[in-house]
Amino acid sequence: MSWQSYVETQLIEKKLTQGAIAGLDGNIWAKSTDFNITPAEMKTILDNYENSGTLATSGINLAGTKFLYISGNEEVLRGKKGKGGVHIMKTNQAVVVGVYDEPLSAPEAATVTETLGSYLKTCGY
Repeated sequence: MSWQSYVETQLIEKKLTQGAIAGLDGNIWAKSTDFNITPAEMKTILDNYENSGTLATSGINLAGTKFLYISGNEEVLRGKKGKGGVHIMKTNQAVVVGVYDEPLSAPEAATVTETLGSYLKTCGY
């Protein structure tokens, strides 16, 4: 399965509004249509992944949208904007990004994003 297929079948078809998979260097491997995230945005997020102070101040910026940083740990980041948000999971070699909006809830978005992230980890990614 291609990276694009993972985005389409494991993120978008499961009701996320936007999704992407990127490498730990920030390069975008695949993304949903009209999700204009940049490698620079991904690199900034990765550089601050374990720095909650910076993320709390600057937020999580993706495709020109700023999400309020809610919480995170060494593996998962959560952000909020209005009635939606973003859920990001880092694996061994990649980052899975899932953006959601109503009617999908934050826990449902977390499940979708983390399920794909966990699967990629079991495959060595």
